[in-house]
Parts: sequence; C-alpha cells; structure tokens
Amino acid sequence: MSVSHSSRLNKLVREQYMRLPQDGRVQVTYVWIDGSGEGVRCKSRTLEKEPKSIEDVPEWNFDGSSTAQAEGSNSDMFLVPVCMFRDPFCLDPNKLVLCEVLKYNRKPAETNLRHTCKKVMDLVKDSHPWFGMEQEYTLLGINGHPYGWPDNGFPGPQGPYYCGVGADKVYGRDIVESHYKACLYAGVKICGTNAEVMPSQWEFQVGPCEGIEMGDHLWMARFILHRVCEDFGVVATLDPKPMTGNWNGAGCHTNYSTEEMRREGGLKHIEAAIEKLSKRHDYHICVYDPRGGRDNSRRLTGHHETSNIFEFSAGVANRGASIRIPRQVGQDGCGYFEDRRPAANCDPYAVTEAITRTTVLNETGVETRDYAGH
Repeated sequence: MSVSHSSRLNKLVREQYMRLPQDGRVQVTYVWIDGSGEGVRCKSRTLEKEPKSIEDVPEWNFDGSSTAQAEGSNSDMFLVPVCMFRDPFCLDPNKLVLCEVLKYNRKPAETNLRHTCKKVMDLVKDSHPWFGMEQEYTLLGINGHPYGWPDNGFPGPQGPYYCGVGADKVYGRDIVESHYKACLYAGVKICGTNAEVMPSQWEFQVGPCEGIEMGDHLWMARFILHRVCEDFGVVATLDPKPMTGNWNGAGCHTNYSTEEMRREGGLKHIEAAIEKLSKRHDYHICVYDPRGGRDNSRRLTGHHETSNIFEFSAGVANRGASIRIPRQVGQDGCGYFEDRRPAANCDPYAVTEAITRTTVLNETGVETRDYAGH
C-alpha cells in the first residue's frame, strides 16, 4: 500500500511526549481555508490559560503569499477566530479554532465565503433554516491511486461496496471510525457515516445545524478528516469524480428545511421552495463547486445516481433528480428536502447561502443582492 513515510514513525514514542503536563498553558491550533477555496491550513500558538469562549482567542496573522491569498509585497492576512472546538489530537485543554481570513484592509479574502453567508443567515434567523450535509470523499494512497484497489487494475464492479462489511468489500474503516470519534470529541455535529457505492469511497453526515453553524461544523469535520488521514499516511480527496468510467462520483448532498416546512402541512412550503429553485438552476450550479460548475460537469451526467447538470428535476425518493423529497416526508406532509447537486468539494457556506437566498429571500436570476444596509 502506498502510504506516507511520516505514518511509519513510531507513534508510541510520540505518546510519551503527548502525556507530558502543560502547566496550565494551552495549545490553540488556528484553522483556515486557503486560496484554493478547498484546502485547509493550520498553525498553532500557546495561550497562557484555556479559552472559555471564542472571544478569549486573539486574532492572529499569516503569510498569505504562501497560501495563494496575497502578494509577497503585502502578504500579511488576518485570522479572525469564529468557532472553537476541542482538539482530538492534542486533547484537552487544547483547542481547534476555525477562522475567517481578512485581507490587509480588513475586507474578506476572496475565498472567505463565510462573511456573506453570516449576513444572510442573520437576516433569515426567524425562519430557523436547518441543514444537514452528506460529505462524500475517496481515500487515496499518496500515489493518487484509490486506497485498497489493485496496483495494476480495478476492483470488481459496483454493487457489494455500499454500506459493505468485510475485507473484500471496504477499505480503510479504521480511518473512518477514528474520524468519527475525533469529531465527537471535538464537538462537531457529526451524525453518521457509511461506506459508499465506489470502493474506497466513504461518506459522513453533519447536522442538523442551524444557519452559519452548518459551514463551521462541516469545514472543521473536513480538517479533522485530513489530519486523521495524515496520521494513517493516506489522502482524502473531495474530487467530485476521482475515477473516470463506470464509477460513482462524490457529492455533498444538502438536506434543508425551514420552520414552516417542518410544521404540519409543511409540504406545500417544500414544494414552493423547489419551484423557486427550479427557476434559478444555473445560479446554483455555478456556486455548487469551486470552479463555477466545471467540476460538477464531470459528475452530474444523469448517470450513477445523479441528475443532468443542464436540467432541473425533482421527485419523491428519486436519487436521479436534482431535488429529492424523502418518501417519509411525502407521507408525513412535512419535513425537509435534499438538494443532490452540490459537489463533494463545494464550500458549504456558498451552498447554504445560495439555498437560503433563493428560498427565503426570494432572489431570482444569477445576480445576488447586497444586504449591507440591513
């Protein structure tokens, strides 16, 4: 198996040091989204006492010219703490802190999509938008080949792998279970996991989360996934179509509801929201992956449990539709719906903001409204 050299270091030696006392001081790891809009970066500092809230964590800075976020001649970027978690790698009382990135002039960096998402979520807070996102990903060796696949060939066709059990059905469960436990420890709202249709592909779910919390928790879950994979010496890719051919792609299906959708008779509000989404399909496709739809065009082909990228569709229990209404929701007459279009490498801030703009703020067309005066 193609695993990293670092993963072969003696972890028992590391544990000897990890058990040393810290004399009341705390290691805080700052986490942020880099200039790719997909990658996460981190660095750590010492605080003299344990922060009890995000307000206790000071702003920091970093070299944006090394993360594709600034020029070398004016490279300092601000890290503004926004959400704090327990650290499952260095353990209590140490912390992981998710940060927004601001430029030298205190304006949001180009890949800081949280900034506008937070404004929109504050605006619609009385609707209590709930989200749950299903993050699919694929495990690769450091040679870029799917983990566990034959070195010079392919595994058997899809069928036995989804929610599979057995050494010939699933690869890398140790990573998946370690990630799950680490998220629970951290305080991430992870709510499930399963093996996916393509071998070496997995999914975890985060939610339900209200408003801005969805993006915060999914980004931290992604960071923890990459760190766990680092320890095991493999790579987790969020590429929407990591293997060409007759293999499933990877999405980030987004479940969504407002308070009125969850109440008795809410199905009519679900149907009204879907009607609004149907008229704004192109806008949503543009924000559902980091490359304006180009990544999703490899995945949304109308095959392998996807809809066609050029057509909007909706249906009850239909996994080949853009929007799926779960069968139970149809029977209950209230609940939520699932937008199956977002790519695995989407920015959850962009996705949740777009859905909210269209269904609650009633925006139309491809332009978004600036609510700075509200």
